[in-house]
Amino acid sequence: MTAERAATGTPVDARTVEEVIRAQLSTALGGKRGMAEGAIPTAAFTIAFVATRDLRLSLAVGVTLAVAALVLRIVQRQPVQFVVNSLVGIAIAAVFALRSGRAEDVFLPGIIYNAAYAAVMSFSVLVRWPVVGLMIGSVTGDLTGWRRNPAVVRLCSRLTWLLVLPCAVRVVVQYPLYLAGEVGWLGVSKVALGWPLQVAALAAMALLLARGRTPMAEPVRP
Repeated sequence: MTAERAATGTPVDARTVEEVIRAQLSTALGGKRGMAEGAIPTAAFTIAFVATRDLRLSLAVGVTLAVAALVLRIVQRQPVQFVVNSLVGIAIAAVFALRSGRAEDVFLPGIIYNAAYAAVMSFSVLVRWPVVGLMIGSVTGDLTGWRRNPAVVRLCSRLTWLLVLPCAVRVVVQYPLYLAGEVGWLGVSKVALGWPLQVAALAAMALLLARGRTPMAEPVRP
């Protein structure tokens, strides 16, 4: 096993694309705790704002919870990647909202992010460089070698579309709510369409992966 594969947690006996992607997705998701750390600050902000209509106080509640989660991670000597992502996200959202004075602008960075993410991933599939394929390349140490196997390209394209879907759904649901200034429903939709929708997409990916046995390398023909 190469040093790169050891660092990424790829199984020693990973011989199929499915095995590699399952290992990568498991690492990327962050588990239940990572997902909760991303959802709780937003939920707290929404509840506080609906109850008080005080933007600054609501932002302070969300940021405080994110910082508390970060401190707890540090004290427990746990990886801080996922809680830092949450803290950065709420900090950017706070800047947007405080500049405009509108609570719904807390959700604008997330809408923009999901729209851009969906656009980039869709483009990657259309030009036959699906994002999931690049993920495989980063694990194997050969960033472009996977493209020589048409079966791998097809599989990675399907998996990438499954990653596009949650982002597209969030934009379709949340943007009209943003335009209408529905802060409460924006908060509900952000939590409901956050990790639950992502888990559903990953479950669909897992089902697709469980049914396949796509080799990491194209068989050598005699």
